[in-house]
Amino acid sequence: MIYERFLRPLLFVLDPETAHHFALAFLRATKPLLPKATEKTSPVSAFELNFRHRIGLAAGLDKNGVALSAWEALGFSFVEIGTVTAQAQPGNPRPRIFRYPKERALINRLGFNNDGAETIANRLAELRDRGGWPGIPVGINIGKSRVMPIERAVEDYLFSFRKLRAQADYIALNVSSPNTPGLRELQGGQRLDELLRAINAERGNMPLLVKISPDLEPAALDEIVSVCEANNISGIIATNTTLDHSAIAHDEEGGLSGAPLQQKSTAIIRQITNKTKISIIGCGGILDVSSAREKIEAGAKLLQVYTGFIFRGPKLIHEIAGL
Repeated sequence: MIYERFLRPLLFVLDPETAHHFALAFLRATKPLLPKATEKTSPVSAFELNFRHRIGLAAGLDKNGVALSAWEALGFSFVEIGTVTAQAQPGNPRPRIFRYPKERALINRLGFNNDGAETIANRLAELRDRGGWPGIPVGINIGKSRVMPIERAVEDYLFSFRKLRAQADYIALNVSSPNTPGLRELQGGQRLDELLRAINAERGNMPLLVKISPDLEPAALDEIVSVCEANNISGIIATNTTLDHSAIAHDEEGGLSGAPLQQKSTAIIRQITNKTKISIIGCGGILDVSSAREKIEAGAKLLQVYTGFIFRGPKLIHEIAGL
């Protein structure tokens, strides 16, 4: 309630990206002062990991893994950092995040801005060595470097996987962001199969997930699920942001998240559930108990929030942690 009444109005005075960096800096500096994590628990297990409840932080908010302990303190049961690329990159030109409060939505075209796999791996190793590692599972989301041609995507992902696997409880392959040119080509059956086979050759017992688009046609989604099953993928994150901006009056280029994505992502979850037993992390348009329950009833075992957290703050986690 404090967040929605006082902190959010102050943050929303700032441009979205400045507010994002300010919030991360605040969390890093004030972690010892944060309220105790929610006592609500509804334990769940997925891909051989245990979670205090279903609600985790989606990739995108803490791209560089700078506030891991704060997310646990705020009540999340797991956190996914990234998207991390093999090479450090600045992302797309600013402005590149846009708020739509009336629609409870965001559009972003960040373009995988991050410090690069090696730097982030070193940062995480130092945090672990200092005893600051959180007591919740940490996933690392990896993607393709912008400068790397699609034909060399496999080696690019492998570089990041090798650098980061020692610090991850699971690895998620982002093949669905709309903000890196050509990336969604990796969702195609042959390209995805090639990528998954290469990672599998070095995967060992590491849980491996694939994050997919909400804009897939049914036949394309069925093909992705079949490829994931054939490669023993641990989980599917459904979904990334959408290129369908029909709910937004004043449009900007980029991926749309938040309330307008709710039904599209849930429909994808239902289709996956009807085809496979692979664990699903539901993501997209979760802003209250009702939208969270909808994802679970559609077949999601875990949930991730991003835009909902921007608009609702920690109260959202406390509301839905008991589901």
